Formats: sequence, structure tokens, C-alpha cells
Amino acid sequence: MNTIIDTIEAIILFVVVLGGLVLLHELGHFVVARIARVRVLEFGIGFPPRAKVLRSKGETIYTLNWLPIGGFVRLEGEDGDEAESDPRSFVLAKLPVKLLILVAGVGMNLILALAIFTSFAWFATPFTALTLTSVAPGSPAATAGLAVGDTLLAVNGSRYDFYSEASLSDALRTHAGETVTLSVVHADGTRDEKTVTLRAPAQIPAGQGALGVGIEGKLLQEYTGRPLDKAVGIGVSETGRWFGLILGGLGDLVRSVATNPTQAPPVSGPVGIATSLGDTFRNSGLVMTIYVAGILSANLALVNVLPFPPLDGGRIFVLLLKSIPRYGTRISLRAERLTYAIGFIALFGFLIWITVFDVIRGLGGGTQ
Repeated sequence: MNTIIDTIEAIILFVVVLGGLVLLHELGHFVVARIARVRVLEFGIGFPPRAKVLRSKGETIYTLNWLPIGGFVRLEGEDGDEAESDPRSFVLAKLPVKLLILVAGVGMNLILALAIFTSFAWFATPFTALTLTSVAPGSPAATAGLAVGDTLLAVNGSRYDFYSEASLSDALRTHAGETVTLSVVHADGTRDEKTVTLRAPAQIPAGQGALGVGIEGKLLQEYTGRPLDKAVGIGVSETGRWFGLILGGLGDLVRSVATNPTQAPPVSGPVGIATSLGDTFRNSGLVMTIYVAGILSANLALVNVLPFPPLDGGRIFVLLLKSIPRYGTRISLRAERLTYAIGFIALFGFLIWITVFDVIRGLGGGTQ
């Protein structure tokens, strides 16, 4: 029964989080197109088939569709038709306007990632803790009455959070040989203060630490914050850090596909993302789930700007090619549409390929 509930929870989170990120992406295209006075024929929530027309007054119809993942924007002339009867057609817009409309979705996801990371640092940074997984006989921890399952919150009253430069482990090493006060939550939920004399560096046995315990880091659902100026700096730094990690992951993916396509790829597809969201929500709460949404938003921004059709970056690349004098005029509308179609099929096939490995992982097979 719990497995069924966990699965339903993961699906709902996937639809809400990833669907919301895609919808926000499309909203970026929509807003910039409206500002640029390019005619928007339809703004759809979800993907067809259409379930209901929400509003049809004016030049844009707003629809609700049956597939609840994200949404779409349909522009006049976006398929490349000249549509000369409508001067507000996308195809007749100036090149800078087209580029702004296409890059707006990426911009919205980038802004959202920055906003989430900044807010996380500003007023919702979780405190870190250490859960004891083992206690060595005769160690300072055993002498103080600490037990497996206890959680260490602070050393001498100092607590550390997700963005702290130091950690509880660092504090224990720094105070080796000294008597310290440890703030502890026992396995039954009671809180306690323990006075412990840590081992001096020369007295620490091989494979142990000053306290003599095995530890596992965890994030608490207790939060702190920082001044806004510092939070913005952290938000910018986090966005850049995740961009770098995602870019490195894409490089690993290309190498994996090129060298061993039968091996599980170093990325997750829809099933893996849904599973990760469900695990994060159950184990770390809503705030960390929103943090993961920020990572996914940065991921969506970076992936969409890649010069691969039919992604936004691919369409931008084609537009730039077509703008080159003499050479660009050789790219026919038929060739352009064929490129997008082939790209879509390749992306869909790639998605299926990743999903197969997601399912294998979920069933406990394969290696990773």
C-alpha cells in the first residue's frame, strides 16, 4: 500500500514541478511575443488533445489540454509560412524580435532558478545535523552515553546550515582534545546537552575520529536565513555552480553514449526525476523539494539553449544560419521542417532510451 501511495505522490510531484517549469518556460515566449506584438494564436496548459477552451475572447484562445505536462504557445507563422496577409506573423518579425521570443523561455527558467536559490539562502536555509550510525566502545561518545540513532545538532552552541563554510564534522576536528558541549536529539525525540572530552589528535585510533562515532549527514526541517545582499550573492553562485555541474553532466552523457550505449547513462529521465522528487519530499520536506525544482529549472534552461532542433537553441541556430547573406537563402522551408522533425524523433527516442534505464534502476537491476 505504501508503495502505491509513494508512486502516486511521485507522479503528482512530477506533474506539478516539471509541468510548472515547462509552463513557465512557455509563459516567457508568450509574454515577449505579446510585448513585441507578434500574434499569439493559442496558449495551452498541458498538451493536446484539447479538453476545454478556457477563454476565447480576443485574438488568443486559452486552452486546457489532457496531457498535464507543461504547456505550449502557438504563434502565427511560427511553422515558417510567409503569412504575408498578417504583418504580425512571427515569420515576418525582425530577427532580433524572433531571437528574443525564442530565448525568453530560457530566460524565465534561469530567473526562476536564481529566485529559488536566493530565497533558499535568504530565509529558508536548512540546518545540517549528524546522525550517529555507530558508537565505538570506550570512545568519548560511549562514555557520554551517546547511542546509535542520536542526532548531533550543535557543538558548543554553534549550529551549521546548508551554506555554512564549516560543518559539525569540522567543529569536532577543530576541538579535538578539548571538552565540548554537544546538543543532541535522541532517537525518542528528547533533546539533551552532553559534555564530552574529545580525544586529542595523538590519541585517535586509526579509522575513528575525536568523538569515536560513525556519522551520516542529514538536513533538518529547521531553517535559518541571511541578509538579502548575501542571499543574492549565494543565489548567483548557486546558479552558476549548477550550470557548471549540468554542463559537465551533459559532457559525461555524450561520452557515455559514444563509448558504451548499452550502459546506464549518467542522467535520469522522467521516471528517475519523479522518483527523486518523491524521495526528496518524503525525506527532506517541501523546502528541499523546491530547491530541487530550482536545479531542474536551471537544467531546463541550459538544455533548451543547446543548438539542437527542435529545442529553442536549435531554432535560434537555424534563424542565424538563414540570416547569413547568400548562404541562408539556400535553406528551404521544407529542409527546415524536416530538420525539426528528425530532431524531434531523435529526442523522443533518446527519452525512451533513458526511461528504460530508469525502470531497470527502479526494479533493482543494472549498475550505476
